Amino acid sequence: MATTPRSATTPRSATTVGNAGVVASDDLLALENQVCFALAVAARGVIGVYRPILEPLGLTHPQYLVMLALWGRSPRTVRDLGEALQLEPATLSPLLKRLEAQGYVTRERSARDERALDVALTDAGRALRERALAIPPQVVDRLGMSLDELGALRDRLAEVIAAVQRG
Repeated sequence: MATTPRSATTPRSATTVGNAGVVASDDLLALENQVCFALAVAARGVIGVYRPILEPLGLTHPQYLVMLALWGRSPRTVRDLGEALQLEPATLSPLLKRLEAQGYVTRERSARDERALDVALTDAGRALRERALAIPPQVVDRLGMSLDELGALRDRLAEVIAAVQRG
């Protein structure tokens, strides 16, 4: 295996050639070394796995996340949903409007605070949960990873999210 030696004067762009003939770079600016790139590609890929699974339910991935939050607790204020989903009101509002148009949620002024908007599941929204129970096993199957592997990945990503939020 050929290796370019590193020394105090060796630039960060030094590369090594492995036994498969693949060039691995320790360049801090190499695309393949970027955490942001790996996360972006993985996120697009995983969301792409969900797309055909959610299609029969008439949901996009962001709408599915809203429904997950509401299946966990309903009603919720728009502010509470935004915090739970880490979405800005300008992003969340159109999602809620579409879910309301589909008959899955209602949006009404809160009786406790008229400045707040309560979002609640309808009967159709609650019934959709039963159909959605088939989603996680399909995702696990399509990703070809065990529940333990996916749980460990989720936990590590939660650590990344927490680190970013501590910022």
